[in-house]
Amino acid sequence: MPYRVASWSALDKVPGILTRPVERAATARTLPKAVNAPTIRYRHRNLGYTLDDYLEHQRITGLLILKNGEIVTERYRYGRSEDARFLSFSMAKSVTSLLIGIAVAHGAIASLDDTAAKYVKDLDGSAYGNTSIRHLLRMSSGLRFTERYDGQDDVARLSRSAASGNPSVLSVLRSITERHAAAGEKFVYASAESEVLGRVLAAATGRSLADLSTEWLWQPMGAENNAFWRTSTDGQEMAAGAFNASLRDWGRLGLLLANDGRVGTQQIVPLEYLLDATDAARQPAAFSPYHATQSFGYGYQFWLHPLRERSFGLQGVHGQSVFVQPANGIVMVQTAVYTRANGLQDPEPYAERASFWLGVLQSLGGSTQRY
Repeated sequence: MPYRVASWSALDKVPGILTRPVERAATARTLPKAVNAPTIRYRHRNLGYTLDDYLEHQRITGLLILKNGEIVTERYRYGRSEDARFLSFSMAKSVTSLLIGIAVAHGAIASLDDTAAKYVKDLDGSAYGNTSIRHLLRMSSGLRFTERYDGQDDVARLSRSAASGNPSVLSVLRSITERHAAAGEKFVYASAESEVLGRVLAAATGRSLADLSTEWLWQPMGAENNAFWRTSTDGQEMAAGAFNASLRDWGRLGLLLANDGRVGTQQIVPLEYLLDATDAARQPAAFSPYHATQSFGYGYQFWLHPLRERSFGLQGVHGQSVFVQPANGIVMVQTAVYTRANGLQDPEPYAERASFWLGVLQSLGGSTQRY
């Protein structure tokens, strides 16, 4: 795919792309630069490397590392700068999850055990409509939705429908009927489940995800720049993978999560929801590290790292990531243009990213003991 660097850092300028803004805070939360910041080093395949080596090895467009709210390092490559607003791909799923948690706290969603169809009447009688919000959050509907990134799978069909409106997104969601397991039994990655969650949010609140993101996340956390959601032709934000934000604001979101959902004394994201979403110890066995996948566990639209100290991430295809270890105040944000979508197609960039993250933890006094 040509023009990845430019289009993925300025998607709102691409002709034909529909977007809706998320407004910044009146006063941005300060991110001071750390004084005498430690040097970041890491080991990969039994060789030692530096942060500069990592940037040279991989197709990184932006890298930000925070320790206790201070900037340890901030780098931009391929001509990108601090005002670029980077496409997150599936990191957006975690943003959607946070909005779900806040919606429950506000009473707009009565229970995570409600079915999607209780709120989205157009899904009434469908398999996804009969799935609980909790099972959708864990991607455990048990419905067969293919996501191979080959252009011929269900996620491509969903993306085409969002961009063209023909067929409608709702008709695609209603067409998913084949079952591979009972609901709640196991994790199987499916972007359709996040799309359903976005529609639950909009229906339950009567508001757009952009408005909710502004009021519930972006302004309370002290965002420096406006962000934006890409929308489908039917006006619904594409909750599974289309939130766009600056590198520092991704860092501020990571910092909010590292602070257990608080800004100062204000609880922005409900603590119990956030722990249920991000703590491997709170997951059913099938969703814990080494069980949900060969390494990661899966919470409420968050990836759970196989470390004893609670560590979790927002992840998107082609290398997008926000990794957080709250106990040690460490946040790492990376935007990238990896050649292939995921580690099944090309494992090396993802393996080196994992090695680099461990190096960041070791360099900054974090914990690396395995789960």
